[in-house]
Amino acid sequence: MESSEEIRISDPNRDIEKILVFLRTSFCRQNGGQGRGSMAPFPWHSHTYLNGPGGLVLEDGHTLFDYDVGLNDIVQMMIKAVDADMVKSTPPPKSLSSSTDKNKENKSDASVSSLSENESSSQYFKIGDLVDAKDLTNGAWFEAKILDIKPAGKQVLQDQQTNDQSNVDKETINASKIENDGFVYQIQFEDYEDSVDPVDLSLHNIRPRARKKMNFEALKKGDKVMVNYNIEEPKERGFWYDCCITGLKESKTAKSMTATIYIGADSTPLENCKIILLDEIFAIEKTVAIADKTAGSEENAIAPREKMPKCNHCKDIPTRKCKICSCHICGGKDQPEKQILCDECDLPYHLWCLTPPLTEIPKEDDWYCPDCKVDETEVVRAGEKLKASKKKSKMASANSSTSRDWGKGMACVGRTKECTIVPPNHFGPIPGVEVGTMWKFRVQVSESGVHRPHVAGIHGRESDGAFSIVLSGGYEDDLDEGDEFKYTGSGGRDLSGNKRCAEQSCDQTLTRMNKALALNCNASLNKNGAEAKDWKAGKPVRVVRNCKGRKHSEYCPEEGNRYDGIYKVVKYWPEKGKSGYLVWRYLLRRDDPTPAPWTKVGKKRIKELGLEMQYPEGYLESQEEKEKAATANASEKKGKKRQNDDSPEPKKKQKAYYTLPSDVEKCIKDDKLNKKLWDECLEVVSEGSQQFSRKVEEMFSCICCQEVVFNPITTVCCHNICKSCLDRSFKAKVFSCPMCRQDLEKACINQSNKTLQKALLLLFPGYDAGR
Repeated sequence: MESSEEIRISDPNRDIEKILVFLRTSFCRQNGGQGRGSMAPFPWHSHTYLNGPGGLVLEDGHTLFDYDVGLNDIVQMMIKAVDADMVKSTPPPKSLSSSTDKNKENKSDASVSSLSENESSSQYFKIGDLVDAKDLTNGAWFEAKILDIKPAGKQVLQDQQTNDQSNVDKETINASKIENDGFVYQIQFEDYEDSVDPVDLSLHNIRPRARKKMNFEALKKGDKVMVNYNIEEPKERGFWYDCCITGLKESKTAKSMTATIYIGADSTPLENCKIILLDEIFAIEKTVAIADKTAGSEENAIAPREKMPKCNHCKDIPTRKCKICSCHICGGKDQPEKQILCDECDLPYHLWCLTPPLTEIPKEDDWYCPDCKVDETEVVRAGEKLKASKKKSKMASANSSTSRDWGKGMACVGRTKECTIVPPNHFGPIPGVEVGTMWKFRVQVSESGVHRPHVAGIHGRESDGAFSIVLSGGYEDDLDEGDEFKYTGSGGRDLSGNKRCAEQSCDQTLTRMNKALALNCNASLNKNGAEAKDWKAGKPVRVVRNCKGRKHSEYCPEEGNRYDGIYKVVKYWPEKGKSGYLVWRYLLRRDDPTPAPWTKVGKKRIKELGLEMQYPEGYLESQEEKEKAATANASEKKGKKRQNDDSPEPKKKQKAYYTLPSDVEKCIKDDKLNKKLWDECLEVVSEGSQQFSRKVEEMFSCICCQEVVFNPITTVCCHNICKSCLDRSFKAKVFSCPMCRQDLEKACINQSNKTLQKALLLLFPGYDAGR
């Protein structure tokens, strides 16, 4: 009995009780059995497999960090109860493969048996004739020789008549209408590695060997000829196909020819093919009865046609060294019998070119070159401990003597989503993020786009300026006064190894992020510092305050991170800090029309908007499970009466008082085409502005670019697409809705929904930047 379930990792400390879900869609499989009890993070042990590249076995004593499992990754787990005694791998019997090989040899011997038993009486060909034979898999014609002619059975005749009903008129292609003569021709392809054994073909699939080359001047539109064409690489040499000429052009300097190529067993037409090899065009020979052949018609010597090279790298030139079709180390083509092929990459190697060299070809069935062979010392077998990779073995956390739990904190996780509503170099507020928005961890601030670096305090570019900063009290020279604060630049610390913070150990310089923040000041860059004459005209900086600065400033939040709005750089200057080293100081002053979150008006606004602390997905659930486990352990030591007295009362969730602005309500009311979508969005208004913004972003995202629609076009099927996205679709001659494939008129590209665009700009001001 198999079951499938999706479980999500939610504990930020990675002390999880459930395995979770890979975005790369790996699969987890568990075999029944009892664990050893030493792996606390998992409710199951025994043999649990992560089938990624190569497959992994989860062993006791390791964390998910060791297996490169990220936060909120998703896996599909399949649990199957299997009796361990029954699960035994039995290799296939060797006698089976050997008997199969013997059968193949017997069949091939029987097919090339004496030809005298079935004496031929065909009126068109005789044994030994050189012909062109058609490969029924790709429809190409190859040089071949007739080995045997034998009468065809009734079933074979029926199959031949069915296969002969192709898209090509046989009379026009073969230049003569030939009825089935009731014989099967056993032919052998010449120098065609895809068909080594003899093949039985009917009369319609063979014809006399092409021998007459056609001059370009003698060709005309509508002629049926045989040309060389490569379906996969039209500019390279390929196979020989029948074609019908559809276009000819000739000038003083160039010639060109287009044709309809007939491919496959049913001769499916492939139109508008440009023929490259114009000097190698052959006339299609007529199939003539042996009695009607003129004397001397077969006396002309048939020169072999040039074929597609087996190696496109060296073009099968014997004197040219090639590391693709010959020895991959020296490139030599000598002594091919002393070359060995790798069973993984199929590259050949001389025995003496290997390190160490081989004296003879190994007797093992499988052989792998040094690049493909897996080092057995690095293979983790069932029951063995996980071997650390070279990258992780060099990490400071692997060599640290401290007791800190490296690799399990939220500072080590990667982003699960990314802000795409504005570009990374966006100055000013992020559309949809209100002043006073709070996040539990820095990685969430990065995902929102307010401050993208996970650890760095300044986000900017040395050539453009600073986009955002985080005030967390990490520098002793910082001074926070709410509406303005003195900020210390970055650098001057030894952060080698895996250090995130350290004491000041050298002077700071006006480079990199320090220079970027100085560029935000409305003054010319000066190595001695500068002060803005009109500080409000400087570039805006988004400011985030962290709870770590609470011990130094009353304006920092008590928990998590909070967005406090836009600040401007008033001045910057160098001075000697408390550590005795030179530091760069910046004075930033608030310039945001929205009231600050620490004021009475700001707190009231946060309550009206319904702004609450945002937690990572699954975080609250994991904390609740931890509390339940702790309560269950504590309840065992308490009496039943006392246990009921200590049960906490559930907290009532505060109701949000958010209401839509009047101008937004008017735009929503005027947008009649999207009334159904707006009604669905209005249902979550009571949950606050955050939920409403998320719902709008979800409902009005473009199916093509996966972002909020810009210059939206509302189709007749009530789907919203960006004008630029629909324009690209129309240029590709796809005149259907990308969402539901309903046919669209070309004129709809000019019918932009301006009402919807106005509403989105009011809800996400500035989201059109970079669009």
